[in-house]
Parts: sequence; C-alpha cells; structure tokens
Amino acid sequence: MAYQRILVSVDLTEEADEVISAASNIAKSQNAVMHSVTVVKPLARVYGGLDMAPITSGAIAFEKEAIEQAGHQLRELGGEYGVPDANSHVRLGSPPAEIRALAEELGIDLIVIGTHGRHGLGLLLGSTANAVLHGVTCDVLAVKIHPVVVS
Repeated sequence: MAYQRILVSVDLTEEADEVISAASNIAKSQNAVMHSVTVVKPLARVYGGLDMAPITSGAIAFEKEAIEQAGHQLRELGGEYGVPDANSHVRLGSPPAEIRALAEELGIDLIVIGTHGRHGLGLLLGSTANAVLHGVTCDVLAVKIHPVVVS
C-alpha cells in the first residue's frame, strides 16, 4: 500500500528523533506528505485531583505558554526532517483523542507513533499507541523506542 499522508506523533523528548526519523524515511520512500503533532495535556488533567478554580487564569496562561513552546520545538524538530511549519500541529487535550481527531481531519493514511511497550497491554504497545490504534481507520506504525543510555 502506498501512503500519501503520514502523521507522526512525538512527545518532544530526546526520543522524538527516533520516531520522526522513521516517519521521514517512510514519507521519502512513498513520496508522501508528512505532518507532525504533539499534544499538550491540560493542567486540569495533569493535576486532576486538585481544585483548579483558584488558579484558572494562571493555568490558562501556563497552557498557552506550553503550547507556544511546544510549537516552537515541533517546528524546529520538523525542520530537521522536512516537515513544513504549516504541517506542524500542536493540540491541547488527551493525546490519543487529539491524534485520532487530527488524523481524521487531515485524511491521514498512516500514523507513526513511538512506544516503550513496557506496561499492561503495552507489552506490545504503549498506552498512548494502544489507545490511538483502537479508534482509527488508517494504519498505525508503532516505533519501538530504544532507551537513551547516559554514560
């Protein structure tokens, strides 16, 4: 199957290079358009047990700054692998839901996502990769991330 539109999901850690490199190689071999996405989790989700009402305005400013920084990092990373700035997407929300929604909006043929594959059902796939897989109609490639060894 030839892929025409590829979406690579990265979390902007040092491991992102491994995932976006795999996606870039596929995009080049298929002459496909590549999009990238990273998802910023809302503060209310990260700190779900806390009452966020007293700090709502600060939380909104923090989330806005987080989105701006993520966008800058994603465009910088994408530039190294030929992803145009216009094809770099930052979303706020639940990573699996946002990745699936963007894939649908863009008519994506292949989602490329990293996985550590360490836990639960995630013995094969990580939790985000597993959640993305169960809910899309396109192909999903899970790239096994190799731990970065610090010497």
